[in-house]
Amino acid sequence: MAGAWARLDDYPEERAHEFRALIDTLVAELADDSPLGLFERACAWDSTGHSDKAVPLYQEALERGLSEVSPYKGRRAKIQLSSSLRNVGRAEEGVRLLTPELVAPSDELDDAVRACLALCLSSLGRDREGLSLVLGALAPHLPRYQRSMANYARALVEPEA
Repeated sequence: MAGAWARLDDYPEERAHEFRALIDTLVAELADDSPLGLFERACAWDSTGHSDKAVPLYQEALERGLSEVSPYKGRRAKIQLSSSLRNVGRAEEGVRLLTPELVAPSDELDDAVRACLALCLSSLGRDREGLSLVLGALAPHLPRYQRSMANYARALVEPEA
């Protein structure tokens, strides 16, 4: 599977169906009820520009216990599903899906959670909240001004004194 994903860019848009067929072939090696297979298929549709086809696959993968089988892929599925929901005009669902992830155990996906949540919020006209999330995610990566940026991020969403 990793090898197939490493070659995704070898498939231009007109050959995207070939990439999805490759993923389907690899998924066929898994048990029929595997949430991992649904996740991989969702990713393939999503990565080839078909958020509409990815959404139900991500949802089914999560319903079938993807987060229990692989907590990391479960979190990825929530991030990617929220992005796809936003792409199909359902940003509010994306916000509901990702908001609990802000307090989930921390991992390398924390910034992606905040970035996708910020996009969903922006799609709903909640730009200040989105900007606050993005600045808060960016602050620890700056060589200087971490404290200032973190304070500015909080000030965007806290009521004025």
